[in-house]
Amino acid sequence: MSWNIAGTYYENCSCDAICPCTWSNMNQGATNDDCRVALLFEVENGSVDGVDVAGTACVIIMQTPKQMLEGNFKVGLIISDSATDEQAEKLTAVFSGAVGGPIASLAPLIAENIGVERLPISVDHNGAQHHIVVGEALDMGLTKELTPDGDPVQLTNIVIHPAGPTLDVAIADQVNNSIFGIDWSGDGLSAFSNPFSWAA
Repeated sequence: MSWNIAGTYYENCSCDAICPCTWSNMNQGATNDDCRVALLFEVENGSVDGVDVAGTACVIIMQTPKQMLEGNFKVGLIISDSATDEQAEKLTAVFSGAVGGPIASLAPLIAENIGVERLPISVDHNGAQHHIVVGEALDMGLTKELTPDGDPVQLTNIVIHPAGPTLDVAIADQVNNSIFGIDWSGDGLSAFSNPFSWAA
């Protein structure tokens, strides 16, 4: 199966900003007893096995130990309910890592796949601010950190991250997330965003 997808990535986790799991390539522990994270991918263009998947969105939900490299991840997947059944099938293959790509590299760390849900997904933009709502499960407000010149503050040379080696730093406020039995909320939490492009 050949496929390619590209779009914009958004992340929020339960760590205080900035998540040490990310900047240390998983060598440092989370700021809490574990890490609970939502990885949202807006697919702006792409196809999977000949099926056009542009205009869809997926969210990977994970709960990991404080030290991520210990593995034992719990992972769930949300697919936008606007996707057709055919699109959802192809997207599940990509975002589960079943057909290779960056998510497949996480497979050795995953102990439990906890389900797939179909929910409405919306991302509203206002300059550096982004508001993500996923059904009644996720509600996250992210604000990108900018330099005095208006450029995004970035982490670079990230080795272990599915979205790529460069991430725009953000702060998540007004977070209220609960799905698959994984819950977290608060403000001043870690967040990232960046374009992504995958192919296999």
